[in-house]
Amino acid sequence: MDFLFDNVTIEGGFIKEKQNLNIETTIWAVYNRFKETGRFDALKCLWKEGCEDIPKPHFFWDSDVAKWIEAASYVISKNPSKELEDIIEQAIDDIEKNQWEDGYISSYYTVVKDEQRLTNRDRHELYCIGHFIEAAIAYYYATGKDRLLKIMEKCVDFVYKVFFEEHSAAFDTPGHEEIEIALLRLYECTNNKKYFELAKYFLLTRGKSEKDIHHRPDLEMKYFQSDKDVYNLETAKGHAVRASYLYTAMAHYAKLSGDEKMLESCRTLFNDIVNKKMYITGGTGSISRTEAFTYDYDLPNEVAYAETCAAIALMFFSQKMLHVENKSVYADIVEKCFYNGMLSGISVDGEHFFYVNPLEIRLLNRTRSDNIKDESKRSERYPITQRVKVFNCSCCPPNVNRVLASFEQYIYHKNEDVFFVDQYVKSTYDDGKIKVITDTLYPVTGDVKIKCEGVKKLAVRIPAWCDNFALNASYEIKDGYAFIENPDEIELCFELKPKLVSANPSVFAVSNKVALMLGPVVYCSERIDNIVDNCKLYIDKNIKAEIEYSDEFMLNTVTVKGYERKSSDALYENFNEEFTETKIKLIPYSVFANRGESDMAVWLNYR
Repeated sequence: MDFLFDNVTIEGGFIKEKQNLNIETTIWAVYNRFKETGRFDALKCLWKEGCEDIPKPHFFWDSDVAKWIEAASYVISKNPSKELEDIIEQAIDDIEKNQWEDGYISSYYTVVKDEQRLTNRDRHELYCIGHFIEAAIAYYYATGKDRLLKIMEKCVDFVYKVFFEEHSAAFDTPGHEEIEIALLRLYECTNNKKYFELAKYFLLTRGKSEKDIHHRPDLEMKYFQSDKDVYNLETAKGHAVRASYLYTAMAHYAKLSGDEKMLESCRTLFNDIVNKKMYITGGTGSISRTEAFTYDYDLPNEVAYAETCAAIALMFFSQKMLHVENKSVYADIVEKCFYNGMLSGISVDGEHFFYVNPLEIRLLNRTRSDNIKDESKRSERYPITQRVKVFNCSCCPPNVNRVLASFEQYIYHKNEDVFFVDQYVKSTYDDGKIKVITDTLYPVTGDVKIKCEGVKKLAVRIPAWCDNFALNASYEIKDGYAFIENPDEIELCFELKPKLVSANPSVFAVSNKVALMLGPVVYCSERIDNIVDNCKLYIDKNIKAEIEYSDEFMLNTVTVKGYERKSSDALYENFNEEFTETKIKLIPYSVFANRGESDMAVWLNYR
């Protein structure tokens, strides 16, 4: 890993607790489910037609294992584990044994569709290879062992030959973006320009290939981000995870190449997402059928898709943009996605997961179409109400693994002689020349102390949610950061108080409603805490709140003054404004559905 990871040690607080849970529980929970379902054994390529004892590999299983290996590698780099390393070495043995002579790798196409490789754009071959590349890089940096790295370089040589030199595949660019990210990372790891060329080819060919148009005629090309070339993308379209993976690679390419036109496309797409297509939680992709972006301000609550991977992908995109432009808005979105849209994807016990993250649950609605047995014919497709241990499509759990295991890379970055503090975490950065120690309980409190050695100029992010702050040094604000010359011991205090947030009036689903935030954390009401139905609750717009730390959630809960609207059992009645005062308890959105089934709402009425 580069300095963004290797030289950072997380030493306490909320994120350290989440990392510990990941190390002790979550990474093993995911491994055990993948082992039980046959994902790891699929690498042995033993399945044959008619075989009943061995699960038939799926075309995306390799990516699940690869993400887990990457996550485990990050864990090993900070917390050496022979047990994890042995699992990875066994997987490498299997990959190496079953790699085709020409370098190609795919457990699915090796044993299920061996004569059809590189004929179906939407069968994730390059996507899986991309994740194995990232796993190989992480394992190499963590252990110094380069066997998997060399295996993947041989595989990339094959991809380079087929796509860049021969153009002999049935398509020109991957249906599911990811390899573009991996190739640029591989280029930085090896300094082999061939990998940069191939990434550039995939990026600049996208949206211009006649071959690509003939795949999946049931879906429009915008689903694959292929309706226009990357320089002319004006709005975020199609599958939300694929889109943000593409945009991540575009931003990285723009930084490495200095391509200003590419960077401008990234700015346009980023602004379109965060200003017109992003949930308050950082979730994206509002429709279930295609897991995709729709039109501006279309952000339904109860049938929201908001895939965990989509929040993670937006984190990736935002982080790459931050390293290009040093603007706090990008770090703000990383923070929003992490504390809300991503963490909601994992249970408090670290063993259960959400694929889809709704912003409202009404349990009664689950019974509306019970008489329709065919799920595809139901008009509403409501997300599940309780997290589960494994999904058939299980991309989200190992993605959560790798973000938690590598959060060090999000905390700081450097640009020339400026040292940036992007996320507030109790941590130390030390590269032998510069040392920065951050002491904080953020986001439980807004107090931050930073000690600096060897830093000429420090830039500390002023979060977008913060209306008032105090800083014990002279500073200049630029692009959302407070710049401090020759810093020594810095004390920051962000005013942490509950605030109400409203949405653009065009967001029909939350018209005349408000959400409550405390710092970067979005809150919700669960019926389990409030005897009154969410639809009858009104928050007092003049916030009067009690804040209490929860050992269970490791974050604050908030109890606010509110009202219950009086009504009879009549279906209709004369309008009245009679209310009874009550209290409304709110919990962090990320921890909903951890205490049994319950109605839940982020957006509430107010008066």
